[in-house]
Amino acid sequence: MRKLILQIDRYTTGLSLHAACALLAIISVLGMWQVVSRFVFEQPSTWTEESMRRLLIWMVMLGTVAALRQGALVSVDLMLRLSRGRWRQTVRWVITLFNLSFLSVVLYFGVQLITRVRFQTFSSMDLSMSWAYGALPAGALLGLLAVVANHLDPRAEELETAQ
Repeated sequence: MRKLILQIDRYTTGLSLHAACALLAIISVLGMWQVVSRFVFEQPSTWTEESMRRLLIWMVMLGTVAALRQGALVSVDLMLRLSRGRWRQTVRWVITLFNLSFLSVVLYFGVQLITRVRFQTFSSMDLSMSWAYGALPAGALLGLLAVVANHLDPRAEELETAQ
């Protein structure tokens, strides 16, 4: 079971990180287009700003998955640095349980939010708001897997390189 979880995590975390990087590139291009359309063509684009905001939500949620997998988010680094042996395992379990609890709440309320806004559309585009808010449960679900994988196979490189 451990090996399967780590295999699935390797694929989903890699995909999440690549998608977050691609979204950053797309957001940058859209931002440049907005500047060019406004100041060069003097016809401001009506959809780019809203698109960038929604893509930014997706980028952050997908990037958070990679950060969770690396153990670089929501951890008590000082306690981990100072702890040894059994106490360190206890601290790791507490951090994992807090992360799982938080992501479960985000997943639950993210699904609730999607169902509430599914009939609303963006002001500048004819797309459902649920596409934007879908980043919350998607990121939380992938994050749950990343937290479990980090607990099974910890990668706390920031602890080893911290000064």
